[in-house]
Amino acid sequence: MSREELYDLRGKTLRVYLLLLRKGKPLGVREVQRELGFSSPSIAHHHLEKLRDMKIVDKDEQGRYAVSEKVDVGVLKMFIVVGGRFFPRFFFYAVFFTSLTLLYIINHYPDLDLYAITFSTVSTTITWYETLKIWRQREW
Repeated sequence: MSREELYDLRGKTLRVYLLLLRKGKPLGVREVQRELGFSSPSIAHHHLEKLRDMKIVDKDEQGRYAVSEKVDVGVLKMFIVVGGRFFPRFFFYAVFFTSLTLLYIINHYPDLDLYAITFSTVSTTITWYETLKIWRQREW
């Protein structure tokens, strides 16, 4: 995919692409129109065909569109799709460090090591900060 084509993946076209990613199944023009609140089916069709021209969406025999290639553009690079939901990549690290910190406290209370608590608290804080920062940068 060329740089110019990636630039076109923004605005309403990006919203259509994200909807197709989130749903994870083929959608028709009217379904896209209703889901995104477009004023007419022709707007949805235009953006779906734009995605098809970029070769990241395919059209089946019934006229439904589905993602054929996942591309990471802009802030989308920092997200993972799990079960139709978008999660910042740092979210999993934040959950991991939070769990480790809590498990350490539960298993070693009252003989807690100051260095272990400091390291785990700082790690947890940084990863949650990054997760929230990325979440706020999303464009959709």
